[in-house]
Amino acid sequence: MTKIILYTTHCPKCNVLTKKMRSKNIKFSEISDVSKMTKLGITTVPVLNVDGKLLDFKEANDYINSL
Repeated sequence: MTKIILYTTHCPKCNVLTKKMRSKNIKFSEISDVSKMTKLGITTVPVLNVDGKLLDFKEANDYINSL
């Protein structure tokens, strides 16, 4: 099973990904702790972690659309 984590600050782009994943019944968890994001080198959100691979907004959007 694919493990998906959304790193989010609940900004408009973050909300787009959340809405798309929920509409496709994709199971995911959310992390909104900025200090955790900083430790991972995440400087902009949203970032989607799919089985350890970090995807920026465009890559995440393309990934979700492909499912």
